[in-house]
This record gives sequence, C-alpha cells and structure tokens, in this order.
Amino acid sequence: MAFRTASETRPLEKPTRRQAREQVLKALYSVEIGKNEINEVARQLIQLPLRNDAKLSEFARMLFLRTLDTSVQTDQVIAGHIRNWELGRLATIDRLVLRMALTELLEFPDVPVKVTLNEAIEIGSLYSTANSGRFINGILDAALKELESEGRIRKQGRGLDG
Repeated sequence: MAFRTASETRPLEKPTRRQAREQVLKALYSVEIGKNEINEVARQLIQLPLRNDAKLSEFARMLFLRTLDTSVQTDQVIAGHIRNWELGRLATIDRLVLRMALTELLEFPDVPVKVTLNEAIEIGSLYSTANSGRFINGILDAALKELESEGRIRKQGRGLDG
C-alpha cells in the first residue's frame, strides 16, 4: 500500500470517537487485507489523521493494537456465536468490527457497553452490507451475555460499575 506523506495526510479538524473508531477499522483492514506493517499503518491511518487530538489518537492507537493482540481470543468468542457458519466466511468488515467491539468491551473499562454496541452497529452498517448492523448486533448481544455471565466485562467509572 502506498501511503501519503505526512504533509499529504490531512488531520481531522475536530475528530470524534466515532471517527477514531472508523480510522481503527481502516487500519485493521489495511493489516488484514493489505498485510501492511503495523507501525506504519498506525502512523498513517491513526496518528496522522487524529493528530489534532492527542487523547483521541492514543485511544485509537490502543484500540488498534489491542484488537490485533486479542484477535485469537475475540475470534473464539465470535465463532461460538455464529450458527452454521465459519469465521473465515464472514464479511471481512463484519469480522473486524466484531473484533474491535469485543476488544473494547473486554479491554476498555471506561467505555460504556451501550456506547461500544451502538458504535459497532453503526460502523458496520456504514462500511459493510445492509444487513451487517443487525448481524453485528445479534452476535454482540449473545457474546455480551456470555462474557457477563463469565464475569469478564468489568466497567469502571461513573455509571459503569459492573
């Protein structure tokens, strides 16, 4: 993949967490499909576009790296909730959105569950097929019930204890 130079990559003026998650999805796709180098992908698709907000850039970078690190674990969770289907046959974007959302549920105690679910559904609907939002919602709902029953969802902060 030929990346733009730093001067050609325009930063997002006032980036939001949604835009940060979208950049993470693009970075995950670049690594998954393009087999691009992780650090260069992080720099070009996360750090440069989000450079106007250091806190958001760090959130996105950590979500990207943790999603890559936990992909085997999250793929096992996903595989446990798809019926009569193989993980490798899922639409790539759906699989990446599910990995990202599950990582956020498991590894980011300060992000409310509802926010993670809503963002995953919206991003899946925007970047994948017309049915992706409903599919992602169903898988995440079932996975969340399992993870909560196992005590693996630990949210902290105001209104997040659990």
